[in-house]
Amino acid sequence: MGNRSLLNEFILLGIPQTEGLETVLLIIFSFIYLFTLLGNLLIFTAIISSSTLHTPMYFFLGLLSIFDMLFPSVTCPKMLIYLSGLSRAISYKSCAAQLFFYHLLGSTEGCLYSVMAYDRYVAICHPLRYMLIMKPGLCVGLVMIAFLVGCLHATTLTSFTFHLTYCGPNRVDHFFCDIPAILPLACTDSSLAKRVGSINVGLLALVLLFSVCVSYAHIGIAILRIRSAEGRRKAFSTCSAHLTAILCAYGPVIIIYLQRTPNPLLGAVVQILNNIVSPMLNSLIYSLRNKEVKSSLKRVFRNVLTVQE
Repeated sequence: MGNRSLLNEFILLGIPQTEGLETVLLIIFSFIYLFTLLGNLLIFTAIISSSTLHTPMYFFLGLLSIFDMLFPSVTCPKMLIYLSGLSRAISYKSCAAQLFFYHLLGSTEGCLYSVMAYDRYVAICHPLRYMLIMKPGLCVGLVMIAFLVGCLHATTLTSFTFHLTYCGPNRVDHFFCDIPAILPLACTDSSLAKRVGSINVGLLALVLLFSVCVSYAHIGIAILRIRSAEGRRKAFSTCSAHLTAILCAYGPVIIIYLQRTPNPLLGAVVQILNNIVSPMLNSLIYSLRNKEVKSSLKRVFRNVLTVQE
């Protein structure tokens, strides 16, 4: 890809209309990023350390915690570097790698949400056959399919974006390298890359969202058939955290990539919600609304305090 560009680096301009707020943003985003890493690491540790959580549901939740640590790590460290007053430059290859891993992790996590919705569908609609259906081989196979879909999606978008020639200017009006911010800098016609990007992202998001809706439509029907109010409450409580996380994940994606005329400020705000805030919220959602995870976390803390004593 480097032979098709006369540029060696891009300059990230950062979040629009935030000049003079770098120190405040550095403190806020540093806290959110560290909280995200710590919160998801604690959830992953709780799942690993508790044998009662070694089930398909918590297998997927553990993977989600890993993705929620990796996903913000694609963009946040570089943003914190230039907010601290250091270089805003990012090399051509690093820019391409940032775009690739952003879409790889984001799309794979989106697929994982669909897999988790299917897991909840089996658990509620076919409870007696749950462990028979959700065998370890099937769980691993579903995760591998999700990763392959993410690889294909990210490779397609990165190839179309960086197949174009970039000869200047090199100032990216965004806080990381993403398609809507990079394509306007191309010296050649980028209309095909724009169409491919919109169709690819939009189609994948809609297909995954549709699969989630189908699973939860069946879940909703099954819950309504439960006679006791307590039974309905317990069934719904197993899905509420997942539904909340899905809304936080899909909302920003749809807003960013389906708008006809990109708005830099709106795009930056929505991307911050998607890249940084949503992974942090996932750790809060699943730890506060899940009794098993909370119990396991308490045991982890007790063990740590015992070792220190």
